[in-house]
Amino acid sequence: MHNFKELKVWKAAMEISKSVFIATRLFPSEEKFTLISQMMRSAISIPSNIAEGCGRKSNKEFYQYLNISLGSSFELETQLILAKEFRYISDSNFTPLQTQIIEVQRMITGLQKSLNT
Repeated sequence: MHNFKELKVWKAAMEISKSVFIATRLFPSEEKFTLISQMMRSAISIPSNIAEGCGRKSNKEFYQYLNISLGSSFELETQLILAKEFRYISDSNFTPLQTQIIEVQRMITGLQKSLNT
């Protein structure tokens, strides 16, 4: 078992969730139950699955939860790109958030490699 609150990747994923919450405040209200909701679910799923995986008894199980977290990060990245294409998010907000997501993807992949499953 790992202490998720001490993991840099969990902390970085939490920052993404906060950034998405802030960014989606500027989206049109008609997106509340569609893109905003989907982005928030994906963003929250990233640190949540890291935390849940930390509570598992084996590295193999932890690895699987990291896979789910990684998948959620790619979902979020796709949704972020759509938001940019719909012009719901500016380049100045898009770029740092995309950078955060890519960094967390790298961190998750690195953590998976360190588990030696």
